Amino acid sequence: MGNPVVHWELMSKEPAKVADFYAKIFGWKVNHVPEINYRIVETGAKEGINGGIVKPDREGPWPGNMLFYILVDDLAKFRKMIVAAGGKIHVEEQKVPRMGKFSLFTDPEGRMMGLWKAKR
Repeated sequence: MGNPVVHWELMSKEPAKVADFYAKIFGWKVNHVPEINYRIVETGAKEGINGGIVKPDREGPWPGNMLFYILVDDLAKFRKMIVAAGGKIHVEEQKVPRMGKFSLFTDPEGRMMGLWKAKR
């Protein structure tokens, strides 16, 4: 199966402003979903992946202010492997309604990344 990058996310203090910037520059379609305070980005390209823009729900620095989400078949298994390899888990598991679940972690150098398990 492999573990491809399936989503990216920009962390922003002003998500509406950042969304407008990328929409104007690249022509991306940005759909705001107020109930989860999230902006889904569709690049309109046949290749590559789409993403999102979000204001973190807690204070503090988010290393890099950008996340890549890696597709996995078992969140718990990969969280254990991350910790064993020197990473740190920041969000154990969170549901995204009708889409799937994710976990957030930092690698040994502090880069924030995500694991994604799609809903079947």
